[in-house]
Order: sequence, then structure tokens, then C-alpha cells
Amino acid sequence: MEIDKKIIKKLVEALEDLKKSLNPKDIVNDDNQVDEEIEIAKTVIKSPIVGTAYLAPEPGAKPFVSVGTKIKKGETVMIVEAMKTMNHVPSTSDGIVKKICVEDGQPVEYGQTIIILE
Repeated sequence: MEIDKKIIKKLVEALEDLKKSLNPKDIVNDDNQVDEEIEIAKTVIKSPIVGTAYLAPEPGAKPFVSVGTKIKKGETVMIVEAMKTMNHVPSTSDGIVKKICVEDGQPVEYGQTIIILE
């Protein structure tokens, strides 16, 4: 396979032109908002593994937790499926659910914040 250097050069030039045309005000960065919420809440529950998050024990069932739910340490807050294994995610502390950061069926990464507690 032969790489055409002319095509690569054109692509690089096109990307540079695009970068110059972007206005920094057009770029939205929501990271600050999430960090502020986490700092205020101070208690977060993170995904222990990579997988798919499920908020209820089965489709159509009542979710484990919802915003405003009071939970205790060790209580299951959701399930993360990895390699066809359903792993219950326990709460790491007592609190009230302030925000659920994932949706049902959404992929999650290791260490990703999944729930914020008050």
C-alpha cells in the first residue's frame, strides 16, 4: 500500500484552515459545570468496571434509584453488564441521589461518575 504524500498534505492544510476558521466562543465546554456539581456534592459513585449500565434489574422494572432517593452504603444503585455478567454496583456511602449521570443502556468506563449524592 502506497501513501500519497500530496493527499496527506492537502488534508493537513484543510484541517489547519478549519482550525483557523473556528471561533473559540463556538466551542462549548461543559466540563466545568460537572466539576462544580461534584465539588458541591462531594460524594460520587463511580463505575467499578467497563460495561453497559442498567438502571433497573430488568427491562420495564422499577429503577434501583431515582433523583431524590435516600440510599444507604452497600445498597445496589445500578447494574453494569460486562461480558454477559451482571455486576451489581453498590453505593459507597449514605446519601440522597442528586443526579444520575448515565442513561439506561449507556456504555460506561472504569472510574466514570455514574451517580452524584448529596
